[in-house]
Amino acid sequence: MTSNHPDGGWSGRTHWVGRFNAPLRSFLHTETGSARVVLVGAVAALAWANLHVSSYESLWSTSFSVQLGDWRVSHDLRTWVNSGLMTFFFLVAGLELRRDFDLGELRDRRRLTLPMLAGLGGILLPIAIYLAFNAGRTTAAGWGAVMASDTALALGVLAVFGPRFSDRLRGFLLTVAVIDDLVAIAVLAIAYPEHPSVAALLTAAGIFGVVLLVRWRGVRYGPVYALLGLAAWLAVSESGVDPVVVGLLMGLLTYAYAPGRTELQRATDLFRLFREQPTPQLARSARVGLASALSPNERLQHLYHPWASYVIVPLFALANVGIVIDGELLASAVTSPVTLGVVAAYVVGKPVGIVGTLWLVTRLSRNRLRPPVGWVAVAGVGTVSGIGFTVALLIATHALSGPALTEAKLGILVATVGSSVVTWLVFRSAARLSPARRARALLGATEGLVDLMVPVDPERDHLRGPREAPVTVVEYGDFECPYCGRAEPVVRELLTDFANVRYVWRHLPLTDVHSHAQLAAEAAEAADEQGAFWEMHDLLLTHQKALNPADVLGYAEQLGLDLDRFREHLAKARGADRIAEDVDSAELSDVTGTPTFFINGRRHHGAYDITALSGAVKAAFASAKLRPEYRRDPGRRHEGGPES
Repeated sequence: MTSNHPDGGWSGRTHWVGRFNAPLRSFLHTETGSARVVLVGAVAALAWANLHVSSYESLWSTSFSVQLGDWRVSHDLRTWVNSGLMTFFFLVAGLELRRDFDLGELRDRRRLTLPMLAGLGGILLPIAIYLAFNAGRTTAAGWGAVMASDTALALGVLAVFGPRFSDRLRGFLLTVAVIDDLVAIAVLAIAYPEHPSVAALLTAAGIFGVVLLVRWRGVRYGPVYALLGLAAWLAVSESGVDPVVVGLLMGLLTYAYAPGRTELQRATDLFRLFREQPTPQLARSARVGLASALSPNERLQHLYHPWASYVIVPLFALANVGIVIDGELLASAVTSPVTLGVVAAYVVGKPVGIVGTLWLVTRLSRNRLRPPVGWVAVAGVGTVSGIGFTVALLIATHALSGPALTEAKLGILVATVGSSVVTWLVFRSAARLSPARRARALLGATEGLVDLMVPVDPERDHLRGPREAPVTVVEYGDFECPYCGRAEPVVRELLTDFANVRYVWRHLPLTDVHSHAQLAAEAAEAADEQGAFWEMHDLLLTHQKALNPADVLGYAEQLGLDLDRFREHLAKARGADRIAEDVDSAELSDVTGTPTFFINGRRHHGAYDITALSGAVKAAFASAKLRPEYRRDPGRRHEGGPES
């Protein structure tokens, strides 16, 4: 199975016990691309409204009804977009937070404290600023519109203006933004209901109770949850609360996990049965088996995230951003407490609230709690969080009406542009620092979670490069895996460019898909007994289609090894235990395919071309407060290193 990386890099892997594609990098790339589509939708809405406002309002005010017998639900088209389609957007947000909670940085629950406090600080100060501008006015009811950050647009702006290789920075922003969204949706449900119905809310609560019961019973049949979600959406809609909250709750209830070995083996067996006897019944069984190996969270994200990013949010922008910008609006906006309150809350209140809260917590805890990134990066997270857009517009449409709503929308647009500019200035200033100071300012000194469960042991592991190098690249590989073959020249180039990188190969023979993988791994261990592991490693990866017993004996003869010792090693399977230890370590680290790379203990996600791996290595050097030493002499060779 292969997949194309958005940047054109290689990201294919041969699957083993499943694939945990910690989808943060994939998520970030999708959000970056979707930001452009949202921008197009917003510009189109403004152009349409200013060229022909009557047709714009006429379309989005069109009533659309669903009727079944005497039961009827009727809303205008804008409401169907805002409260219907946007439910899927918040479903994706809930799924993302739940996945990070189960598998990401937040699996260490202590790491939830700082983003929560930062998110709350970035909510309370903007609200206070908005209320200060609107004290004693009816427009004070719009305070909820200055709470949340637009995750998609913020990540898109960060990708353009921020450092290119700091996933920790992006992950921190994602956590703060999603917590903002959680609080904002709770406020939307509690503070802005329309004609609240206690009976309908109790009905919705009962439906969510059924969802929890069904989940507890282990039901994995998707249509059951879809019907329960629809019923909850209708009940919440009838209660007067905006039903987008249903999407968020359903996402938070959808657990994530790395696929298990048993499930993947079962899926492999079902596929083999289908290959031997391709019938519709076995095709369905194989399809169900493959799907059930993945967590519901990953399946739903794969299904809904592109739609939410590329269709729903741009459509939301098209339906809500259209305001007539003329001299009268601009003149009133200059003195409007709504517009000024929104702009000040987002451009000033958000960054000051987030950065100030983190600084205060860090000081009070005496550095026991500190951000996972440097303080310039924290400032960048604060400024880019001032992009409220999607959720801000959504809450504004519930909290305000008439001219006040138009002024709020203008303020949200101005704040989006202003926060983007300030974010650019923050990271532009960081780029002017010396490399060492820039690394500290952006990456800080906090250690990230280690994904590699079994640390590198120079006395045991197969090493290339300096034994005490500051950066270590570990690859779990399979000599018969075609993707490992494609990665090999990239690793060679990486070791050529960086003199102080240590490279480690660990075996992960995928015996269920590669019939010669175990033999090849044992051949490498047999060669290692005679001090020729890396020479055999290179030959095996160069000749991946010729790995039968006669072939590996030929490679041993080519290397000048003692063939009797080599044959005896293979016959007695002396390397099997050593290989099994690598396989066990792979399972402990949730390695689910080959090649899988770890850089200084952190899993490398996404492409493994030279650009991607070099960027990750540079980030590791920066985190270690060291500058990489480039080696340009192609003839130079370091311990165990490959020839260029």
